[in-house]
Amino acid sequence: MAAPTHLRRIVGVSLKMYFDLHNSIRYVQGVLQLDGLAWNERVDLFVIPDFISIMESARILEPSHVMLGAQDTFWEEDGPYTGEVSPRVLQQAGVKIVEIGHAERRAMFGETDEQVAQKAGAAVRNGLIPLVCIGERTHHNIASAAVGLAIEECRPQVASVLAAIPDDAEVILAYEPVWAIGASEPADPDHVVHVTKELRRISEGRKGVTRIIYGGSAGPGTFARIAEGVDGLFLGRFAHDIQNLRRVIIEVGGA
Repeated sequence: MAAPTHLRRIVGVSLKMYFDLHNSIRYVQGVLQLDGLAWNERVDLFVIPDFISIMESARILEPSHVMLGAQDTFWEEDGPYTGEVSPRVLQQAGVKIVEIGHAERRAMFGETDEQVAQKAGAAVRNGLIPLVCIGERTHHNIASAAVGLAIEECRPQVASVLAAIPDDAEVILAYEPVWAIGASEPADPDHVVHVTKELRRISEGRKGVTRIIYGGSAGPGTFARIAEGVDGLFLGRFAHDIQNLRRVIIEVGGA
């Protein structure tokens, strides 16, 4: 069932490689149970399992509003690219959103802004919504300097993607300061709001929907403190407990 993708807040979770096949499917079944809650709260909900779980996850989520995501894609639809996953195949499998350029992939696999932009373009060509992870690597202690340096580092990440996709394409920008991923606390709310407001200015004037979400140790209470700058949250291990995901949906919907 297709979900509206405008004027709605959004919450999602990536399972990365934390779960085995059985637990991934059980988790997706749990997310399905939150579909009605999220819909009533006017919150779009997405879940991003591993590639092996996608087909069964699509079957489970097919009658719901929950959007299925993939953790990566390649920038070509077909060809001699051993080990890569085609955006065309993802779309055929029922995927709606594809996560691109996560900090871990940039660091561990050397992904560049150019490659991330190519993947975003391929995603849009195949009817997928690119969820593009952006964020600065270094945490600066002086608040005024930290915002400016973060924007300077994030600007080319955003600009390269927007240049690679049609002006009317939908895109989700996930602001995830690298230093906040896996930390004990999310980034300072003022920092997040200042940076995400500037990211929104960079994307102003586009015909397509651009939503900005925050990730990086996000949890209860995070959204209310940064709602001025973002449209939702991108959750990690905190949301592996379905009841925690439920709490966040309620908070985001009611904030």
